[in-house]
Amino acid sequence: MTYTVQIKVMPLKDLLDPQGKAVMGGLQNLGLNGVSDVRVGKNITLQVEAASPDAARQIAEEASKKLLANPVMEYFEVSVN
Repeated sequence: MTYTVQIKVMPLKDLLDPQGKAVMGGLQNLGLNGVSDVRVGKNITLQVEAASPDAARQIAEEASKKLLANPVMEYFEVSVN
C-alpha cells in the first residue's frame, strides 16, 4: 500500500535560526510588529510503499535520521496519512 508521509524538519529550539531572524526583520520592515518569533524549517512529503502505517513511519524516520535532518542542528516530526 502507498502512504503519504509528512516530515517536518525544524531547527533545535536552543539554536539561533538565521533564516528566522531574516524573516523577522523583513516582517518588522513591513510594519508587521505583532510577530514575536520566527522559525524557518522544511516540510517534506514522501510517497512510501509499505505493508502498514508503522512500516511507512519507520522508513520515513530512517530517511530523516540518515539524510533529511541534521541531528546536531535540527529535529524532525513524522506523520503518516
